[in-house]
Amino acid sequence: MIAAAASWGVATVISKRAIDEIPPLTLLPIQLTMSVGLLAVLLRAQGVGVNWSPQMRRLGAIGILNPGVSYALSLLGLVYITASLSVLLWAAEPLMILALASWFLGDRVTRQLALASAIGLGGVVLVVFEGGSHGQLTGITLTLAGVTVCAFYTVVSRKLMVTDSTLAVVTIQQSCALLFSLALLGATFLIGGSTPLPEVSAAAWISAAVSGMLYYAVAFWLFLTGLRRIPAGVAAVFINLIPLFGVAAGYALLGERLTGQQWLGAVLIVVAVGVVVVQQSLDSRRPDLLADGDKSET
Repeated sequence: MIAAAASWGVATVISKRAIDEIPPLTLLPIQLTMSVGLLAVLLRAQGVGVNWSPQMRRLGAIGILNPGVSYALSLLGLVYITASLSVLLWAAEPLMILALASWFLGDRVTRQLALASAIGLGGVVLVVFEGGSHGQLTGITLTLAGVTVCAFYTVVSRKLMVTDSTLAVVTIQQSCALLFSLALLGATFLIGGSTPLPEVSAAAWISAAVSGMLYYAVAFWLFLTGLRRIPAGVAAVFINLIPLFGVAAGYALLGERLTGQQWLGAVLIVVAVGVVVVQQSLDSRRPDLLADGDKSET
């Protein structure tokens, strides 16, 4: 989960570099094409086959939600806000996932876990409502809409998770998302809402390719691998690490800066993740909670 968070955070910053020259609805299919290509190579190298069971097809189809709809909205939002603010907004996702996981999956949400999520959300509030923020309302709204869709995807993925290879699941989901993104781009072109692809620098093309492989192929494979082993509610809190990696990458690669209030919000996010890590370490030693976890998995 930590490695997945790092991949998403850094790739968001790289995407911001690409989106300065490539329109968002054009960038998404480019990124997904690179991702699906990498996944196909990995599938072939590992000799992994795809079991086209009805449940596997349903699991693959929700790739339309994420990364399809979710990241289309996120990239559109990234046009109006900084990469640092974008990744910090994604820290609102755990609270959404906790509520959905408790409702749909019956995941056990302890007081400590709820408190950790509340602390993380408090950090997000400090970041978003900083008076000196460069974010615009349109970008924030689009990004939060993408976050909501992603939260729903996480819970549904957990409910439908099968025993097939995680790599195969990710490949199918990414392929469905790619088809969706191409259809969306085509529809936008037909209604006259798109603009011709301008002259794009080599740096932008490289950024699009690298961010696509890192953001979708690598990060999603790591995330779904982790999701097989821990409850969705716990996985949600580790998403709070994305802003830390994203802000650091934004500082190093784009020269973006946070205010003092935003740094305080980032510290609260770290505290929230730390609470969950400690709690999970303690819970893993308690046989009663392990038994509950087994029932939940069943």
